[in-house]
Amino acid sequence: MSDDNGAAPTGGAFEDVFTANADYAAQYALAGLKPVAARGLALVTCMDSRIEPLDMLGLKPGDAKILRNAGARVTDDTLRTLVLAVYLLGVDRVLVLPHTRCKMASVPGDDAVHDVIMEEHGVDTRSLEFHTDNDQQGALRHDLERIRHHPLLPAGLAVAGAIYDVDTGRISPVDF
Repeated sequence: MSDDNGAAPTGGAFEDVFTANADYAAQYALAGLKPVAARGLALVTCMDSRIEPLDMLGLKPGDAKILRNAGARVTDDTLRTLVLAVYLLGVDRVLVLPHTRCKMASVPGDDAVHDVIMEEHGVDTRSLEFHTDNDQQGALRHDLERIRHHPLLPAGLAVAGAIYDVDTGRISPVDF
């Protein structure tokens, strides 16, 4: 939202990020970067702030398309985005990368999350699907199969899974 002059509001809850962006913009060096994935990679990972997708995979800006959501799950929206990435943005391989100690893999199911949010905040979230699954390996296997068998994705698309360890920074490939 902006004021009458088109400027971003100052002060308040976002002042720190607006100030940081001004510093970033003063040194901005990514102008002209092409919108394709230079290394052909799409990464599906979690929104967890302990994950630094570029650094942990030896990537730089422009190398990959990074899709983040709670639990690194392959949802319908993830599949929609992968279709676009494959056909329009140079993606020819997909890595699905959940992580250790993920909240979405440590609860017994969506009902438990709905109950906690209702009890602690009084908000009924039952209209949402959170895709929780405390069988992280099983969820990863399921998600890889969703990509491999999606009718709009090419049959030869390289698809792999791995688990990121938030305590060591190491990635362990998983072979399904």
